[in-house]
Amino acid sequence: MANELQALIFDVDGTLADTERDGHRIAFNAAFAEAELDWVWSEALYGELLAVTGGKERIRFYLEKFNTDFAKPSQFDEFVAGLHAAKTRHFVAMMQRGEIPLRPGVERLIKEARAANMRLAISTTTTPANVEALISSTLGSDAMQWFEVIAAGDIVPAKKPAPDIYDYALAKMGLNADQCIAFEDSLNGILSSQAAKLKTIITVNGYTSEDDFSGAVVVLDQMGEPDAPCKVLQGDAEITCLDLTAVKQLFQA
Repeated sequence: MANELQALIFDVDGTLADTERDGHRIAFNAAFAEAELDWVWSEALYGELLAVTGGKERIRFYLEKFNTDFAKPSQFDEFVAGLHAAKTRHFVAMMQRGEIPLRPGVERLIKEARAANMRLAISTTTTPANVEALISSTLGSDAMQWFEVIAAGDIVPAKKPAPDIYDYALAKMGLNADQCIAFEDSLNGILSSQAAKLKTIITVNGYTSEDDFSGAVVVLDQMGEPDAPCKVLQGDAEITCLDLTAVKQLFQA
């Protein structure tokens, strides 16, 4: 049946966990130090680098816009790939040490959706290894099986804001956009989900609170918990805690 909610599709970085500032940024800096580069990405600079999705793409963007004096090595693609692989290794290690928790309400909503036999998927530009490290360290070693499709990383050539990663997830599930709802946290994210014609719920974070989320079904500060309510920042919904009932109401609205 079209128009009955069949699946929840989650972005990862910034949506499931606040991984950007205290996770990926730290891991990038560790990789740079390991490679004996004097690059340090501050919180403010990293906010600007987030204009570009994908880690390898972000390194290139940094060298094109912010560190133009750097002499690129002859094997530049391999150099970038090597830095990114090191960064992924550092990030996964941080996850395995349990250094980055899920955002409020995320575990609750995912478990509630599972209990209701709602289909779950992930649609992200981050690498599969990062997804697995986060999900396993926060939800348990078997939690990757909860998600029917993990659309991640270089599985499609065009990253967000292109719709390709969402189109891929929908195709894999055999669902139409009007049977699913997406969860995002950033401008690139909502541009991607909306281009795939998905209704989208936004939970902002420190880097994305000023982004333009026109067209989102609702913009929240977080998903919230029963004893720690969320705030509605945009939209006329009355939500104190984003549970599955609220998600279904937003989908139907």
